[in-house]
Amino acid sequence: MTYAVTVEPTGDVIEVEEGQTILDAALRQGVWLPFACGHGTCATCKVQVVEGDVEIGNASPFALMDVERDEGKVLACCAIPESDLVIEADVDVDPDFAGHPVEDFTATVVSIEDLSPSIKEIRLALDRPMTFQAGQYVNLNLPGVEGSRAFSIANPPSDDRHIELHVRLVPGGAGTTWLHQSLKPGDELELSGPYGQFFVRKSDAKDVIFIAGGSGLSSPQSMIVDLLEQGDTRQIYLFQGARNLSELYNRERLEALTQQHANFHYIPALNEPTAVDAWTGFIGFVHEAAKDYFDGRFNGHKAYLCGPPPMIDAAISALMQGRVFEADIHMEKFLTAADGAASETRSALFKRI
Repeated sequence: MTYAVTVEPTGDVIEVEEGQTILDAALRQGVWLPFACGHGTCATCKVQVVEGDVEIGNASPFALMDVERDEGKVLACCAIPESDLVIEADVDVDPDFAGHPVEDFTATVVSIEDLSPSIKEIRLALDRPMTFQAGQYVNLNLPGVEGSRAFSIANPPSDDRHIELHVRLVPGGAGTTWLHQSLKPGDELELSGPYGQFFVRKSDAKDVIFIAGGSGLSSPQSMIVDLLEQGDTRQIYLFQGARNLSELYNRERLEALTQQHANFHYIPALNEPTAVDAWTGFIGFVHEAAKDYFDGRFNGHKAYLCGPPPMIDAAISALMQGRVFEADIHMEKFLTAADGAASETRSALFKRI
């Protein structure tokens, strides 16, 4: 049995299979609804049910309060239709968003390499090409691990038969522990994608600043390589932060790009270099490196931020103090289960931040 869900104000109609969530059906049919976490904790996908019956699903009480449930609000990532529906969503699709439908793929592990003491590169060969935008991510289904795990795609869209992932080992994390300790070349994994609203606004002519921390280099790497492959002439700046030199991965690859492209600038920063590092570059946090490089003035730039929440928050503050505001700041926070639903709060002053 399927149910027809009409999305207002766009008028899009999606067919939802029995037991399928509204969000999953929409993404697989190329209809965009706002979302972030995908598992009922962040409230980004909140919609109003205008007509019809729906099962609320496993929505967090922090993300969907009792009074909102009484008003007919649901989270699209959890809600399962029980009849035909009409919903109202805050649909504000960026004109640069391609909106590629989500599909299921089977992938074979081609290689696994240590990028740093805590991060592995996992390269997967897909059973067929995946069309995606640089900056998007995939969901992996792992044997014996409940639920799926999201990882950003590190390769550019031109390499559509492979997926490169940068996986940081999260202490106590079932998914990343399995990937680091049990996965081996030749294994097969099921995945779905592409997901996400983190992508370069190519129609905007402003020069571009990327700020990345930890395994947050994955999305910026894909986005930067894609821009350079396309012959983009804007000035492109990448600030990469790490604790010490052993954690500063893919440095040689990025330095090689600076030699090949005069408009690409790579600025690494270490906040706790060791004596054996003999580090002569910037010492401090990555947002401080950006402030130092631009003398605190960022106006006239687009900014893309990817990494752990404390890095993102510090970078946003630095950028806004330097006269870059919400419309020109785009971000992807790397949240783990340990971060908890309560940590994913939104400012009352901004729509997206």
